[in-house]
Amino acid sequence: MAVLLGDVGGTNARFALARNGVIDTETVTKYRGDDYATFDDVVRQFLVDHDQPRVTSASVAAAGPVSGGRARLTNRDWDMTEDGLARLTDADHVRIINDLTALGYATPTLRREGGLRELRQAPANRITNGQSLVVGLGTGFNVCAVRALPTGGIIAMEAEEGHTQLPANIYRILVDLMGVKAAAQFTSTEETFAGRGLSHLHAARTKTTAVRSEEIAKAAEAGEAEAIATYELFTDMVGLLCRELSMRFMPLEGLFLAGSVGRSIAERMDRFERSFLAEPYMRHIAENTPIFLISDDMAALHGCLEALS
Repeated sequence: MAVLLGDVGGTNARFALARNGVIDTETVTKYRGDDYATFDDVVRQFLVDHDQPRVTSASVAAAGPVSGGRARLTNRDWDMTEDGLARLTDADHVRIINDLTALGYATPTLRREGGLRELRQAPANRITNGQSLVVGLGTGFNVCAVRALPTGGIIAMEAEEGHTQLPANIYRILVDLMGVKAAAQFTSTEETFAGRGLSHLHAARTKTTAVRSEEIAKAAEAGEAEAIATYELFTDMVGLLCRELSMRFMPLEGLFLAGSVGRSIAERMDRFERSFLAEPYMRHIAENTPIFLISDDMAALHGCLEALS
């Protein structure tokens, strides 16, 4: 008997089986979303690839809004339901959660098992409050606030921060750089800070055709001046955004960056920190917030397993 775990994003879907409360790493399998028409198709393929295991429970993280046991991916035309997944797997217990919620549930495991990279230390004698925040910067953008419970365990709270409006100070930067008309394309936090936001920012500031964020990263690593300038501006903006998020959620236990864009920001922490600490008002909150990078590729799968307990 096994537990089916899934981490389904806009680009890839990763599945695994867990037995006796432990993920079987030999079953971890990644599929390209472009190769499958529906979520059900990729689940069927995983089950076939692993000899149709007897699944008793299933827990899947979806990169999109989740409500009433139903989810639809933000960046792919896939939807899924708990009822449908139960029929597909014959599982008795099924749960679908947002992918950032899964990362929130994973944070205790990541602390215990070394799935984190410390990016910024905070004073050891600071006051803590049992609150953390995961910030996902990848194909999409979202956050998950985490609260430690007095009785033990945690609660990971759902959000759709990516679909909020940009903070005014960041929008003013874009307007000053490119004018009101060009800045209007950055309509939400996700449109600005997901991977495509970096792509659009580079195109707008260089007045060139948009290229994938991965190409900009490679160009910056190779020393190309315009790509470096774009990344510096983007990093400044991410620092300012995380400052705003630290005020909103007060994550004095830690702010956790996740996702491909988050990993690129982790290599530019000196610049990030200057923006993160730039505002004098209530600066002590940012100063007392440690920052980590989630480095474990199976983090969301760990969170899915925790969410079943």
